[in-house]
Amino acid sequence: MPKQAFIQAGLVGVALFSSGAMVAAGPRVTRDARGLGVARLSAVSGPERPVVMASPELASWLLHMREEEKIARDVYRTLGQLWGVNVFSNITSSEQNHMNSMASMLDRYGLPDPVVDDSTGVFTNPAFAELYTLLVERGSESLMEGYKVGAKIEELDIVDLREAIVGAQDPVLISVYENLLRGSRNHLRAFARQIYNNGGTYEAEHLTQEEFDEIANSDFEPGGN
Repeated sequence: MPKQAFIQAGLVGVALFSSGAMVAAGPRVTRDARGLGVARLSAVSGPERPVVMASPELASWLLHMREEEKIARDVYRTLGQLWGVNVFSNITSSEQNHMNSMASMLDRYGLPDPVVDDSTGVFTNPAFAELYTLLVERGSESLMEGYKVGAKIEELDIVDLREAIVGAQDPVLISVYENLLRGSRNHLRAFARQIYNNGGTYEAEHLTQEEFDEIANSDFEPGGN
C-alpha cells in the first residue's frame, strides 16, 4: 500500500496535484478520525440492537467507507454539473448506490450514520470536507484534469476496499465490499478511457502502474453498480 496515500489505509493524504499527478499533502484521516462514533456502538440496545456486532476496527472501516463513497459521489456530481459530460453523471448515480449499500451495512451492525447532512460537500469528518474542496478545485481546472481526479479517486477507493475486505469475516459484508470493488474498477476504466481517448496520459500513484494499466485495459465487469 502506498504510504503517501494513506494513514491506516484510509482514503486520505490526497490534497494537491502537480504535473497532472496527485501528491500526498493536506488532510490525513487518522485511525481515531476514521473511528468517529465507534464508541457509541455500546449504547445500541433493545429493538435497535445490531444484527451483527462489530469490532472497533471493523466499525471504523464501515463509518469511513460510508463517507468515502460520499466524497466520490459529491465530487462527480459537482464536476458533472460543471462540465456536462455523461461519465460524471453516470458514475454519480453508481456512487449513490454504493452509499446506499454502506448505509445498509451500518444498519446491519447498528452503527450511527456519519452522513447526518447529505448535502454536497458536507462531511462529518473535516478531513473529507477539505479533501472534497481540493479535488473539486483541481477537477475544475480543465475537463482532462476532471477525468484524472476521477481516476485518482477510483485508485484510492480500490486500495481502501482491498484493505477493508482483509478485516471482514461477515459474508454479507464481504459481498458488499466486493461489489463496490467491481464498481470502482469499472469507474477507473471509464475515466481512463476518457483520458486516453482525448489524448491524455496518466501516471498511477496509489496502485502500481502495472495494476492500473491491467484494470484500465480490461473489459468492464458486470455488476458493481
